[in-house]
Amino acid sequence: VQLQASGGGLVQPGGSLRLSCAASGGVNTMAWYRQAPGKQRELVASITRPGTTGYIDSVKGRFTISRDNAKNTVYLQMNSLKPEDTAVYYCNAQNLGRTNYYWGQGTQVTVSS
Repeated sequence: VQLQASGGGLVQPGGSLRLSCAASGGVNTMAWYRQAPGKQRELVASITRPGTTGYIDSVKGRFTISRDNAKNTVYLQMNSLKPEDTAVYYCNAQNLGRTNYYWGQGTQVTVSS
């Protein structure tokens, strides 16, 4: 499975960005992680194939994860962005056999005025 992420960029505080990650084939649970400079990578949001979602507390009410199984694509809509959301965002996916996890290349999100 290969994952191709896109959609990062520079945005002012309070702004919005939408990340996308397309998988090369069918996948099970998909997720977004992020890693800020000097910090460990953390799970931001996840979504199962049927659509059950989970979020870390710091993004609840601001970020929305969704997926299109027909396109093997996961999205992360990020609203009300804060400077502390600045990080490299990575998508992750579990294969349908649930035996492996795969990572996409990171996409930089910078929230700054």
